[in-house]
Amino acid sequence: MPPGPGPLPAPAPTAPTGPRKDGPPPAAAPQVGARTDGADVTEAADRADAHGTDVPAGAAPEAAPADGPELTGRQRLAAGLWPPRISRAQLIVALLLFVLGLGLAIQVQSTSDNSALRGARQEDLVRILDELDDRTKRLEEEKQQLEDQRTELETSSDQAEEARKQTQEKERQLGILAGTVAAQGPGITLTIGDRAGAVESDMLLDAIQELRAAGAEAIQVNGVRVVADSYFSDGGGSIEVDGKKISAPYRFKVIGKPQDLEPALNIPGGVVQTLEKEQATASVTRSEKIVVDALRPVERPDYARSSSQ
Repeated sequence: MPPGPGPLPAPAPTAPTGPRKDGPPPAAAPQVGARTDGADVTEAADRADAHGTDVPAGAAPEAAPADGPELTGRQRLAAGLWPPRISRAQLIVALLLFVLGLGLAIQVQSTSDNSALRGARQEDLVRILDELDDRTKRLEEEKQQLEDQRTELETSSDQAEEARKQTQEKERQLGILAGTVAAQGPGITLTIGDRAGAVESDMLLDAIQELRAAGAEAIQVNGVRVVADSYFSDGGGSIEVDGKKISAPYRFKVIGKPQDLEPALNIPGGVVQTLEKEQATASVTRSEKIVVDALRPVERPDYARSSSQ
């Protein structure tokens, strides 16, 4: 006999259609991929602990602030340099450094502009060095002469006669330097033409100084003897030497070593170039015999006397 049908399954309970009055509404099912309330509350509590504030239970977490665009290295450098933040001490130090740098620049420029040898040729520099060597040799020779005179005085059998000879020779030399004795010897003649009238007394004085530095022993300008205390001045449209008027062309008669005197006048930035810039002419002539015969009166001192008297 075939088996009969089994018991039927119980019907599933149906949810009530109306609102329930005997309890709270059922909780909604969590959505897929959403964070649970417990995780949110835990994150909010952690953030509150980090900031030192209290977050009420069940509160939703605050949204994190959005980060701005990241600055490049150049933008960070510009932001650090501008606007400048300068203290008072930094401003004082910067001002002092500026003044120091300005002074050094002015000094260097002045030194460079005033250097007469800056644009000199190699030949001119060699000639100037030769002049310095010759001047050193002259000083050495003068020193040797003085030592020889002392030796002759010490070793001479007749010291009185030797002293008298040396005294006479010294008197002659001093007479030449003082302009009270005529002199002759090798030297040069310097002739300066001044058609434009641009030559002044200081230019002639510069020529005298250059000649003396080159070893000139006797100088005469247009018939006026030039000595240690001579002076040049401008007056009435003319030039005066020791109060005596002279006019162009100015003729210098100079006794000395021609090989030293002529190059001294022709050095770069020297007498000849200065005169040519003023539209004047200058010519130098060497000679084996120059006569300087203009004399100055012997002036007896009012108070000074020889210590041997």
